[in-house]
Amino acid sequence: MLEILEVTKIFNQGSVNERVALNNVSLKVPRGDFVTIIGGNGAGKSTLLNCVAGVYPVEKGQIYIDGRDVTNLPDYRRAGDIARIFQDPMMGTAASMTVEENLVLALKRGAKRTLKWSLNESRRRLFKEKLALLKLGLEDRLTTPVKLLSGGQRQAMTLLMTTLVQPRLVLLDEHTASLDPKTALKVLELTRTLIEENGITSLMVTHNMEQALRVGSRTIMMHEGKIILDIKGEQREKMTVPRLIEMFHEVSGEKMQTDRILLT
Repeated sequence: MLEILEVTKIFNQGSVNERVALNNVSLKVPRGDFVTIIGGNGAGKSTLLNCVAGVYPVEKGQIYIDGRDVTNLPDYRRAGDIARIFQDPMMGTAASMTVEENLVLALKRGAKRTLKWSLNESRRRLFKEKLALLKLGLEDRLTTPVKLLSGGQRQAMTLLMTTLVQPRLVLLDEHTASLDPKTALKVLELTRTLIEENGITSLMVTHNMEQALRVGSRTIMMHEGKIILDIKGEQREKMTVPRLIEMFHEVSGEKMQTDRILLT
């Protein structure tokens, strides 16, 4: 379970460039929930993920993961509980290492290091089996350096690495945004399979309103550092993009900016 209690994040505090990125944000995400996060540019979506991950310290509030207070822990101390998938496919894997070496690193995440061999035939068979599920031919490329893979292949691999040893929380920060439309759809379907079907607690930031309503189990909308809409259950099942835009106008009192949120 993720619990965010009255979190405030301020950049350049006390200066003429002061900006309140998160304004007293509270959010409870039960174990196994998959929450999509929508909002315009500067709404606070990625800042929220960075605060949960420990990249940014918060000025006020608390963050709990499965009841453990992680508010003051740096990002490396939270890494055993949290897996992140970024917009840039190059950030989730070690480019100079092979496919199987990357998978070994993922398999040993959070485990104590020993002097035993990390790669063996048993693990190679496991990796081939898991990679075959991606249907990208990677099961036959275990010894290929990851830098030779396409962006979509690397993002799919990152998803697989995330679920080899299930984390307490997965943060997906527009992880399909830099892919071509066909590849993005493929990676999104893999997200459904690997994240939803394994019941991993997740937050997914997206600019695509249709994705936000159709992926996962719950959708929140952010605006000016606040959560202004929280849609789930039957209401979400019946929700359409035009109605979501109407609700934004009703709640915020202003028209939605003509940016990527309307163009996707």
